[in-house]
Amino acid sequence: MRRRPGISGLQTAAAARDQYRLVGENVAKIRTDLMKEQLATFRSQLEEFAKKHKNDIRKNPTFRSQFHEMCSKIGVDPLASNKGFWAELLGIGDFYYELGVQIVEICLATRSHNGGLINLQELCSLLSQKRKTAREAISEDDCLRAISKLKVLGSGYEVITIGKKKLVRSVPTELNKDHNEILELAQGQGYVTVEEVEKRLSWSSGRAMDALETLLKEGLAMIDDGHKDGKRRYWFPCVASIFSSGGA
Repeated sequence: MRRRPGISGLQTAAAARDQYRLVGENVAKIRTDLMKEQLATFRSQLEEFAKKHKNDIRKNPTFRSQFHEMCSKIGVDPLASNKGFWAELLGIGDFYYELGVQIVEICLATRSHNGGLINLQELCSLLSQKRKTAREAISEDDCLRAISKLKVLGSGYEVITIGKKKLVRSVPTELNKDHNEILELAQGQGYVTVEEVEKRLSWSSGRAMDALETLLKEGLAMIDDGHKDGKRRYWFPCVASIFSSGGA
């Protein structure tokens, strides 16, 4: 028969486990302290970089985007608050706050036309027109960062991707898979017909009509009955405006 370990043996094993645990905790602490020290060094270097390139960060949208990427890699968010070091040094907190206000104004002004869903490219274009007198040029990245800060408003401000397009939603409307597929299909020419939806998506007439009527009710679609073929067109301003400006 195998002999069971005595009390002294169990105590020795327990002591060994405790010792291993302490060694592991010490190693983990050393690594954590080292990482904190390295991050502190990176942050210090980032501050020096920001001071040196302050004007480039404020005026050059590409440089500003790269600066944000550098910040995110070490856990620094220059947009977290309008107060503190970054806001005082760069003024970018105020910059994105102003951008956010202008985005809201554009979304509200165009909502009756597009139902609260606007193409990101169109939004950026309208924003640039609105800011003609501003010193800072803006990029799509700037728009995306400003929109991300608008989520606190709780009014549905977010960017959604449908097909190859990014659309900015400013109303809390929930789009399901059918709605998204129709919007993606409409990107080809700015509109769809019931017959086209049935053929391209292999849907029944009832399914196509149900989805289109919902989009129409939500203000995302517009009806056009003025065609010789007698087919009703469902136009989608959120994609049609970009399609039309593309000179197709």
